Amino acid sequence: MRHKKNLIILALGAAAVFAADFAAEGDRWWAHIQSLADDKLQGRDTGSEGYREAVKICCRDDGGVRTQAGTFGATLKMDSMSDSIAFYRHALPVESAAAVEAVIASPFLTSGAVCKTVEKLLCEFFGTAHAFLTSSWTHGAVAALLALDIGAGDEVIVPAQTFIATANVVELIGAKPVFVDVDPHTLLMDPAAAAAALTPRTRAVMPVHLYGQMCDVAGLRRVLAGHPDIAIIEDAAHAFESSRDGYLPGQHSDAAIFSFYATKNVTCGEGGAIVTNRTDLAPRFHSTRLHGMSTSAADRFSGGRYNHWDMVCLGTKANLPDLLAALLPDQVRTIRDRLPARQKMADRYREAFAELPLRLAKVLPGCSTAEHLFPIHVPPAVRDDAIWQLNTAGVNVTVNYRSVPDTQYYRGKYGFRPEQFPVSYHWGQGEITLPLYELLRQDQQDRVIEAVRGLSSLFAGSRIPAS
Repeated sequence: MRHKKNLIILALGAAAVFAADFAAEGDRWWAHIQSLADDKLQGRDTGSEGYREAVKICCRDDGGVRTQAGTFGATLKMDSMSDSIAFYRHALPVESAAAVEAVIASPFLTSGAVCKTVEKLLCEFFGTAHAFLTSSWTHGAVAALLALDIGAGDEVIVPAQTFIATANVVELIGAKPVFVDVDPHTLLMDPAAAAAALTPRTRAVMPVHLYGQMCDVAGLRRVLAGHPDIAIIEDAAHAFESSRDGYLPGQHSDAAIFSFYATKNVTCGEGGAIVTNRTDLAPRFHSTRLHGMSTSAADRFSGGRYNHWDMVCLGTKANLPDLLAALLPDQVRTIRDRLPARQKMADRYREAFAELPLRLAKVLPGCSTAEHLFPIHVPPAVRDDAIWQLNTAGVNVTVNYRSVPDTQYYRGKYGFRPEQFPVSYHWGQGEITLPLYELLRQDQQDRVIEAVRGLSSLFAGSRIPAS
């Protein structure tokens, strides 16, 4: 019954957003949607016209809800929107607007001097010879695959437990993603699993530094030593400030690709970057992120005159504008100084949950994780109830991620079954990601911890999964 009510609430909520007369009074709206769900469950159909009237919300003096269709009482008390703990809040200071303003006052809004400055910072940060800003991780990965001439008939090995973009970029360029299951303790691709999946068609392996912990890229390079034609492309979307055994992303691979999406530790809202030590590939990366052109817009007008360009290869549109790049320099310079605070918060979670029947991703010795996300795993049978209970307590959470082969598209195209990737499937069925970000106050984290501990009634009879 609870799941049915959840679905009704989601449907009514979505309808309310699009209702012409919708009024956004926060917790009053949620309480009203709750009561409408109760009406639906009891068979009291408001009808389309009745519903349109119902969303004309006004507040009674006693805090209830009145509409022209009648008065509805809420059966579930929700924390107010302002009192709930956001899943994520960025930490960009308002002073960042000055950097954007400076770009607006300059001749170039798109990729120009600011992007070149940031790319130099990235080379210094990662110790790589080259860096290229991109409009997103996804477009950067497409550009990288195009630069490596990967396409139809080729295969790229990817982990089954990741965000869908890792596999999608392979599909987008006409190649085939070959999934491998992940290590049950770390949720990371194991070099031996990648080696076992090699075929004559394999052109690249894409290890994913999931949640901020780096894969064993050096170990992967060793198992591929006899295959110089197979590239390693690191999905480092979660791992800007990560390291493993003293090395950083990009130092043992052909390329590492980062994301500057809104929820990332370094962000400009939308954006990404490729770093590489492959001097032979650098001109290709430069071109494939800009339609395959030989020069950028800024370079075409350098030296005070127009410079001709050519199309040297097939490319996409993946460059980052200076307008967004302007938000990055200060973050790149300070990210390592800000990491200990995130690690402290993550360690508080680990300590608080040590005795609960939860499964946590294991952090290996020698790994300094970016602590980009903090996932927990609950018994899959109660995962949705757990999410509901956390939301009711005012804690916003999400799911990162379902097993990619278990999504509708990949099941339909390739006929994948859950038992083919059991670790990834089971993790994806029980994963919940908790709030973890720079602006999360200790009292808020205490509330999250209390809410997670409050899930214990759902775990009755459950044993702690192996981790």
